[in-house]
Amino acid sequence: MIIEPRIRENVCLNAHPQGCFRQVEAQIDYVMARDRIRSPRRVLVIGSSNGYGLAARIVSAFGSGAATIGLAYERPAKGKRAASAGWYNNEAFTTLARDHGHPVWNVNGDAFADQIKAQVLGSIRENLGQIDLLVYSIAAPRRLDPQTGELYSSVIRPIGRPFRAKTVDFQTGEVRVETCEPATAEQTAQTIKVMGGEDWSLWVERLLEAGLLAEGFQTVAFSYIGPEVTRPIYRDGTIGMAKQDLEQHAGSINGMLAGLSGRAVVSVQKALVTRASAVIPAVPLYVSLLYKVMKAKGLHENCIQQIYRLYHDFLFSPQPAATDELGRLRLDDWEMRDDVQHEVAELWQRVDSDNIRQLADLDGFREEFLRHHGFGVPGIDYSREVTP
Repeated sequence: MIIEPRIRENVCLNAHPQGCFRQVEAQIDYVMARDRIRSPRRVLVIGSSNGYGLAARIVSAFGSGAATIGLAYERPAKGKRAASAGWYNNEAFTTLARDHGHPVWNVNGDAFADQIKAQVLGSIRENLGQIDLLVYSIAAPRRLDPQTGELYSSVIRPIGRPFRAKTVDFQTGEVRVETCEPATAEQTAQTIKVMGGEDWSLWVERLLEAGLLAEGFQTVAFSYIGPEVTRPIYRDGTIGMAKQDLEQHAGSINGMLAGLSGRAVVSVQKALVTRASAVIPAVPLYVSLLYKVMKAKGLHENCIQQIYRLYHDFLFSPQPAATDELGRLRLDDWEMRDDVQHEVAELWQRVDSDNIRQLADLDGFREEFLRHHGFGVPGIDYSREVTP
């Protein structure tokens, strides 16, 4: 069958297997062309199939030769229905890593579930003995609490008052003003339950109790802060409250790891095109403007470039990287430079539907969005029949 992108309300509903394979291969090529990283050697990535989690697994294996276990919750192909992009990404990584002699094990399931935690711990015990690094990179819509059976759902909404701001339809280039109604207190609490730091802490606790963490073990989770223009919907909204909870849990996890001389840290990343960012009001427009400015200044990074810099310059550098006043690593340092933010703010005031393609990198946003799903990848003939 011929697989073409099916996009509804800025959400891509399918994926291309060959395109996903090629974009994973391109990330691997990027890492293999860079300097080797001295650590880690045994890595667990929770949320290993897309974005920063996938990039972390690639850098672990191809940057430092690590054996990796990847946990993701993805959908295989069924009949003429394509698999999810993450499924194809995991298959591509597994094939390419084994071709290069890097040990790989995969678990497909819900990271919040006790039985999946037990399965992953069993895989570590059997295949690695212990781990040196845990990368926690979960972006989930729901969480079923295994203790209570209660189902929590996350929302991306402002808190306290409606959020009204410009945004862009990245497919048509239409710039319009959207309003997003505020979350209830219950919605905010549920978002924190899903996207906060509780599950990260539970994973470390289970691994520690099982004796599966090596001396000097490190764990990292990802956060975002962003500019003033997105603050009401992001940092001061429901997702921001969850990220603050994640950051606060880093302190308690560090207390757990004291006996191992271990460390838990949150890495604040730059704004990138993700499946989530495409549907958050204001964010597609901000990212498109940011890309225009950062590319012009030679500062732009994609997922794999960010994670390689995280490993090479921050986590495993011979010179320990400085953290901010809250103990976070700031991989958003280039995005938040005064000159970058000043130029983006100036463009934000001017941009409209007529000048969007001159002022913003809308094509770059769309290309990156499609490549997350295996579309628009150079070298792939999308008119050819493929088996999903």
